Amino acid sequence: MAGQRSDMLRRMSAGSFASVGEHFRRLTRPQRHAFLASFLSWSLDALDFFLLIMCIPAIAGEFHAPVSGVADAVFLTLIFRPVGAFVFGAMADRIGRKPTLIINILCYSAIELSCAFAPSLPWLLVFRALFGIAMGGVWGVGAALSFETLPKEGRGVFSGILQEGYAVGYLLAAAAFGLLFHWIGWRGLFIVGAAPALLVFFVESSVEESPAWVASRLEARKRKAAGLEKPPLLRNLMTYAPTFLFLILLMTAFTSFSHGTQDIYPTFLLKGRGFTAGTVGLLGVIYNVGSLAGGFVFGTLSEKWGRKRAIITAALLAIPIVPLFAYGHSPLVLGAGAFLMQFMVQGAWGVVPAYLTELSPGPVRAIFPGLAYQLGNLLTSRNLVIQNKLAERLHDFSPVLAGTVIVVALALALVTACGKESRGVELEAV
Repeated sequence: MAGQRSDMLRRMSAGSFASVGEHFRRLTRPQRHAFLASFLSWSLDALDFFLLIMCIPAIAGEFHAPVSGVADAVFLTLIFRPVGAFVFGAMADRIGRKPTLIINILCYSAIELSCAFAPSLPWLLVFRALFGIAMGGVWGVGAALSFETLPKEGRGVFSGILQEGYAVGYLLAAAAFGLLFHWIGWRGLFIVGAAPALLVFFVESSVEESPAWVASRLEARKRKAAGLEKPPLLRNLMTYAPTFLFLILLMTAFTSFSHGTQDIYPTFLLKGRGFTAGTVGLLGVIYNVGSLAGGFVFGTLSEKWGRKRAIITAALLAIPIVPLFAYGHSPLVLGAGAFLMQFMVQGAWGVVPAYLTELSPGPVRAIFPGLAYQLGNLLTSRNLVIQNKLAERLHDFSPVLAGTVIVVALALALVTACGKESRGVELEAV
C-alpha cells in the first residue's frame, strides 16, 4: 500500500513539474520578474519567521524562560499581521504594488536585524510584534502584483509555486539552523535573516508595476474628471462583507492547519524526541521538500479539478498520515511522516493565492485577500502557546499534534465545501 502511494505521488509530481516548466516558458520577461519578486519576498519573509520557530528552545534557555513564554513571540507576530495587511494593502492600492513591496521588504529586514540585539525577552517580544506588522503586508501585496501581471491560464500552477515560497523560507531556516546554529547561535541567525534587504535592488531595477493597477489609476482619473469620487476604503470593504467573512473563516482553518503542524514540530523533535539541532535541521529540510512538492502538485491539479476539490482532497489525505507524523520515534519514521504531512498541508495551501485573489474584487484586491489571511492568523494566534501548554500538562507532544491535524483537517474540508468555485475568473482592474 505504501509503495502504491509513493508511486502515485511520483506520477503526480512528474506531471506537475512538467506543467510548471511549460507555463514558465510562456511568460514574458516582465511577468517572470514580477512573479520572482513576489516569490522571493515571501520566501525570505518566511525565513525570518521560521528562524524564530527553530530557535525557541535556545532563546528560552538564554533568557531563563519557559518555552511557552517564548512562544508568545510567535503569538505577537501573528496578532499584528492583520495590521500590516491593512496598512501595506491600503498603501499598495494607493501608490502601487511595486513601491509598497520595496518598503515592506526593507521594514521586515530591519526589524529582523533588531531582534539579534534584543537585551531581554520583553524587548524581543516588542520586536516580534513589529515584525508581525511588516510580515503581514508581504503576502497580499505580492499576490496582487503576481496575479494581476500573470495570464489566467496556469494561475493554479503559479499559485502553488508562490505559496510554497513559505516552505522555501522554512527550508532555508532549517538549513541555516542545522549548519550555523552551533557556530553563531540564535542571535547570529537573526543577523543572517536581515539579508533579504538586498532583494530591493532587484525589485527596483527589474520589476514593472501591475498592469491592472496602472489601468485602475487611469480609470480613477477619468472618474475624478467626471466628478465621480472613489468610495472610501472601509465602504469598499463593507460592500463585499459576505465574501470577506467567508474568507476570514476559510483562512482561520488554513492557518490552524499550517501553524498547527509546523510551529511546534521543531520543539517536539528537540524536546519530545531528544534529537540534536543538526538532526532537526535535516528533518526540517526533508519535510519542507514535501511542502514544495505538495504545493506544485495540488496547485496544478486545481487547474483540472477546480480550487475546492484540490483543497478538500489534500486536507482529508492528511488524516491517515497522523500515526507516522505524531507517534514515530526514529528520525526515519518521523521524516517520512513529516514529509507526507507537509505534502498535504502545503498541497492545500498551494491553491490559496489563486483562490483568494480570484474571489477578491478589483478595487480592494491588494488589501482584501491579505487582510482576510492575516485575520485568520489573528484568530489562531494562540495555537502555539496552547499546544505547548497542553504538551507540558500531558508530558507528551504526540496527542496534541494528532488531535490538531484531525480536527483542523475536517474543519478545513467542511468550510471549503461551503464556498464557491473560482477557477478561471477574469481579474478585472476596477
